[in-house]
Amino acid sequence: MRASRSHLPATGDVDALLRLVAACRAPAHLPSLRAAHARLLLLLHPSHPSAAPARVKLIQAYAACSALPAAHAVLESSCPLDRGGTTTTAVCFNVLIRALTAASLHRDALRLFVSMRPRGPACFPDHYTYPLALKSCAASKELLLGLQIHSAVAKLGLDANRYVAHSAISMYARCGRPEDAYRVFDGMQHRDVVSWNAMISGFARAGLFERAVEVFKEFVALQCSIPDAGTMASILPAMGNAKAEDILFVRKAFDEMQFKELISWNAMLAIYANNGYHVKAVELFLRMEKDGIGVKPDSVTLATVLPPCGELSAFSVGKRIHENIKRKMMLPNLLLENALLDMYANCGCLKDAREVFDSMSARDVISWTSIISAYGKHGHGREAVDLFEKMLGQGLEPDSIAFVAVLAACSHAGLLDVGKRYFGSMTSRYHITPKAEHYTCMVDLLGRAGCISEAYDFITTMPIEPNERVWGALLQACRIHSNMDIGVVAADSLFRLVPEQTGYYVLLSNMYARAGRWADVTSVRSVMANKGIKKLPGASIVELGDRVHTFHIGDRYHPQSEMIYQKLDELLGRIRGMGYNPEVEATLHDVEEEDKEGHLSVHSEKLAIAFLLINTSPGTPIRVTMNLRTCGDCHFAAKLISTITSREIILKDTNRIHHIVQGACSCGDYW
Repeated sequence: MRASRSHLPATGDVDALLRLVAACRAPAHLPSLRAAHARLLLLLHPSHPSAAPARVKLIQAYAACSALPAAHAVLESSCPLDRGGTTTTAVCFNVLIRALTAASLHRDALRLFVSMRPRGPACFPDHYTYPLALKSCAASKELLLGLQIHSAVAKLGLDANRYVAHSAISMYARCGRPEDAYRVFDGMQHRDVVSWNAMISGFARAGLFERAVEVFKEFVALQCSIPDAGTMASILPAMGNAKAEDILFVRKAFDEMQFKELISWNAMLAIYANNGYHVKAVELFLRMEKDGIGVKPDSVTLATVLPPCGELSAFSVGKRIHENIKRKMMLPNLLLENALLDMYANCGCLKDAREVFDSMSARDVISWTSIISAYGKHGHGREAVDLFEKMLGQGLEPDSIAFVAVLAACSHAGLLDVGKRYFGSMTSRYHITPKAEHYTCMVDLLGRAGCISEAYDFITTMPIEPNERVWGALLQACRIHSNMDIGVVAADSLFRLVPEQTGYYVLLSNMYARAGRWADVTSVRSVMANKGIKKLPGASIVELGDRVHTFHIGDRYHPQSEMIYQKLDELLGRIRGMGYNPEVEATLHDVEEEDKEGHLSVHSEKLAIAFLLINTSPGTPIRVTMNLRTCGDCHFAAKLISTITSREIILKDTNRIHHIVQGACSCGDYW
């Protein structure tokens, strides 16, 4: 559409001019719109039948072209009619209020709303105006005005209008009055899916997650309407730390949806990802690719599924996603690039992570923190520190999470003095108050370096109450350095804080066993038995093709179980000739002495390694993700297996990534 006046309709063709005005829907059309507006001012007498519709169309067109001041000027240029009225009516106000609301100019929208009634009956708000005004009250947290509007609505009998009710529910919920929102919802005679979505979203926004889930369940149970994409989007904020049965319920509702829009898939993926259901998240994404007819993953989809790929070390799926991103030219996109960087790092692919980082046209603190954390988890503490210094050199100010990353890197690499210096600079230079995570890193740093007494003194002088992770770091250090006295103190504190946490009993038992204090080992085992506490079974997850396989200690349920055990026997036989001798201290002392070696030989990571050696070609890296810290025996065995098979083995446990090549581990055996 050109701006030239020579392309305007012939003089006197009002209808053609109005059609031109209606066609103006983008900022580029503004010159043509202004020219048509000027011609209409010349042609239209205030009493002309087209004067009022023209005013509405002009306001709509200026709003669509993002020229809201011009739209407002049209509204205010009141043209008197022969009958003494104006062409300005509630319709004009509604059009402009809607535009202001859509542009998030909520206070401007409310000022305009308040000005309507004083202009006379023709400008009184109607059932179109009130929902818009309530929406702006919700967005700007104007509870008092919202209450006044809702009261006026009730007096006019418009509170039964569904659109008004939906807006009132949202207003009360967003203004911190969820129970008032529910009263409006409960009083509705006829509820549609929008009504239910508004109430679910209202409780979720207010942080009343259980109430949100209850309403969602009631909605599904009543089957008064089919959950839609809006329902899934509404329930998502309430599912950040959800119960397993609630996640299952939402998944069933999702599966029953006849038409799944992209937002529904994204919501279900996020629910799985946010709750640690990484396998299910990846499986759902693969199903979406296969069965999601007409639904194409967007950047939100991919940024949601990449972290679970990293958690599972599902490298092939993550790599394929990266290739799709490049093919669809979705980069640069900071959200996606950060997710890719993190995925590669968690898959043990430090080189790929660095390539993503180096190729980024823009980096934020999250980008730097991710790459610093990646180097730290791989045991490359010096490189992590260098990256942290480069980030500072570029003028970016580290946040508390960045300090966790660099402190953890120092801990993994034994950089005691560097870690102490950074911890001090947090408060002195950057005025960041240390949190429990920072104190945990410092206790771990001191403890691993053998400064057990200093670590204990550090805990006793902390300005906050030490939590289980702080004491856990100290107990782990005491086990490594066989410090029984302080270890018992740490364990006692842990048993008071988390009396049912299995791992700390296991640590204490193994620490006693290493010191030959068998009576104490028996005592710990007795306490565990009396409390019904059992050792958390180790689990190892591996990816093969597009499938994820999970192994547990002594697992014989896998279809290839016989082949796996044959391969494992072969491997153990070969590495025994290289000096491998099972470290029986690495297992919990709740099995008979003669069974300890057999117990170790079937640890889940060994089974997973054997499985991948059978099913992958020579030279393919072996990636195993564990739910616990890898034991010393499995770590040593993996180093020898990497030598005899000439395979890279990446063991990712709950604390770090062990990248093993030809018998050497990136951790430097400092773990």
